[in-house]
Order: sequence, then structure tokens, then C-alpha cells
Amino acid sequence: MLSSLKNMLKVADLRNKILFTLFIIAVYQLGANIPVPGVDYARIALISKQASGTGLAGFLDLFSGGALARAAILGLGIMPYITSSIIIQLLQTVIPKFAEWRDQGAVGQRKLTQATRYLTIALALMQSSGIVFLLHSGQLLSGTANSSSDLIPDFTAPRILFIILVFTAGTAFVMWLGELITQRGIGQGMSIIIFANVVATIPYDISVIKDQKGYSGLVIIGVVCVLILVAIVFVELGQRRIPVTFAKRVQGRRMYGGQNTYIPLKVNQAGVIPVIFASSLLYIPVLVSTVLPWEGFRNWVQANLYTPTSAMYLALYGLFIVIFTFFYVQVSFDPFQQADTLRKQGGYIPGIRPGPPTESYLSHILNRITLPGAVFLAAVALIPSLFLAAWSISAIPFFGTTLLIAVGVGLETIKQVDSQLTMRNYEGFLR
Repeated sequence: MLSSLKNMLKVADLRNKILFTLFIIAVYQLGANIPVPGVDYARIALISKQASGTGLAGFLDLFSGGALARAAILGLGIMPYITSSIIIQLLQTVIPKFAEWRDQGAVGQRKLTQATRYLTIALALMQSSGIVFLLHSGQLLSGTANSSSDLIPDFTAPRILFIILVFTAGTAFVMWLGELITQRGIGQGMSIIIFANVVATIPYDISVIKDQKGYSGLVIIGVVCVLILVAIVFVELGQRRIPVTFAKRVQGRRMYGGQNTYIPLKVNQAGVIPVIFASSLLYIPVLVSTVLPWEGFRNWVQANLYTPTSAMYLALYGLFIVIFTFFYVQVSFDPFQQADTLRKQGGYIPGIRPGPPTESYLSHILNRITLPGAVFLAAVALIPSLFLAAWSISAIPFFGTTLLIAVGVGLETIKQVDSQLTMRNYEGFLR
């Protein structure tokens, strides 16, 4: 490990990328501690401490690094950009224009990126409007409407508009920071910011367990976490290798092809995207219920979806994770496109005819390995929450999600560092 770190610091280009990424994370943390003007920050700090990260604020704080609980200018964090990116990816399968842009290469990718940015701003405006009403009613942090918990004392139209614009501008700034990391740093910018935010909540989670269950409880949770981490790494690195053979062909006086390779299909092909998308989808009704005058809908959301440990929330959470895993895998790995690419390159799977038979074979294999991957994601996201809730620790309901994101993003980043070290004849972290 020490030799790998030493090799990493030897490469000037890689070292500069890592330092730039750390600088961007520091800038984000600075913005996550600057409160929005016009809110009662002292009361927010008091209620946030009493709420202990439960309810909607607990989920949003997971992806903003606690910025929302502090009513910071970067309170929305990266969530609007995450949701926008996933929506644009899903729309590529149903909107022909988006599918056309996807197949245009770099030019089409720029158009899709621009569409993602516009949708991010629209989602940020909608979400910040809901956050403002939740702050005014006191529901965001305390969980129940209470006029004495009004966190925006001067609730006037200009003040409302100003806070909404500040939250939206903060989201645009975070989106820019994420793109800077992707272009000039190490790893995927959006994932790195999420990783930094969820890791920042781990010390608080540890302190909660220590205060409520003592050191013995901390040891038990530590053993459970190690077992979950081993399982996550085992599944994340697991893959099904589909053998591919390329036929020999002669061009001029040279012979090309004839080599054997494989298509790696990961057991968890979708990564942590289904978990993030399922979480973001479940908190949208909470935001909508704050602005709709429908009392019945508001009461139903309050009773079933506001608390992350409720039976309805957990059931929908697990179901959405499984559904989105299958859906996202079909989007990210299109069997028809893969079969067509193999046919054009002169490749084939031994024993399988090129064309539709190859497409059917890939679809069959993909469905067989996606099912255990989807069930595994749902289990890791839910079982730690159920375990902690049964042990009367309800202040950290997203502990399993935190572990999934931290390990998943960490492994992907290490792979990128490894690839750059390998290109320069250095040994990497993964051997």
C-alpha cells in the first residue's frame, strides 16, 4: 500500500489531478458551511441537533454533507444534478432525438450535457421551492409542522424568491465543480462529490452509536460493517466473462484479427445509481406535499414516506432499487447494440451465431446476473437500516446506503488510478 502511494505521488500529472480534486472538495465544504441569508441560523442549529438527522433532512444531508441541516448556500448539493443525469440517460431509450445525439459521439455528448444542465436548473428551482416551504413550516428538520419552528421569520415574497435563487445558484456552482473534477481531476466528478459527502457523515454516525450503545455496541456495528464491506467488494468485483473471437481477415499484405477476448459483465452492472435514484424519487412526494393544498395527500406522505424507517418507505425503497437496477442495466448495456458492434467488427461468441442469436444470448446472460445484483443492492441498503432500527438506533437510517456509495465510488476511483499507474509501468493498488 505504501509503495503504491509512493508511486502515485511520483507521477506529476496524477499527483496534480489528485491535489486539484482535493482542492475542489475543500471549496465545496467551504460553501457547505456558509448559511443562506434570511434564515434563523441559531434556531436551525438547535433543531438540527435535536432532530439527529432523521426524516427528509437526514436523506438530503447524506448527499450534501450536512449542508442542508446548516441551511447553507450549497444545501441542495449534487442531488438535482444526479436526478437530471439519470433522467437524461433514461430518456435516451424513449426519445429518438436523444438516442440520435447519443450515437453522434462527442458532438452529441455535448448536446446531452447541455440538456442535463438545463434540467438540473429546473429541478433545483422546484426542489428549492419545496425546501423553503419546509423551512417555513419547520417540517424539514423537526418532522412536524410547528409555527414556533419557523426558520424563515420574514416570510415575504422577495425573501422567498431570494432564498430560492441562492439555493439554485448553489446547485449550478456544485454542478460546475463536478464537471471540473471530471475534466481536470481524478474520477467522475459527480461521484467524487457524493463520496466526499457521505464519508463526511461517518464520524457523526459513529458518535451516535457510541452515545447510545457504548463501546460494545460500536464493536458489534464495526464487525457488521466489515462483513458488509467484504460482501460489497466481492460483488462489485464479480463479473461474468463472455468469450469473444475475432475472425482473421487479410488487408493488403497484413493479416488482422484472430485474437480471443471477452466481454466483462459485472454482477452489479448498475453500480450505486439505482440506490441514488430510488432515494431521490421517494423524497419528491415529500417536497410536493408542502406546496399542494391537499390535506389527505399531505397526511398520507407524513405517515408513510417521511420517516425512512417506516414499513411503506422500506418496501417501496427496496422495490424501486430492484426495478431501477434492471432498467438502468438495459440502458447502459444494450444487447442489440453490442451484438451489432461485434458483427461489424467481425467478432462472434463461440457457438452463437452473429446477429439476433447473439443479442438473445447476451440478454439472457444479462438478466440472469442482474437479478442477484439487484437483490444484493436492495439487501445492503435495507438490512443495516432494519438492524439499527430494531436496536433502537433510528438517527442513521441510511447507513447501508452510505456504505454502498463509499465502497462503490472508492473502487471505481482506485481502478482509474491503477490504470494510470499501469500505463507508466507502476504497480497499482489492485494486484
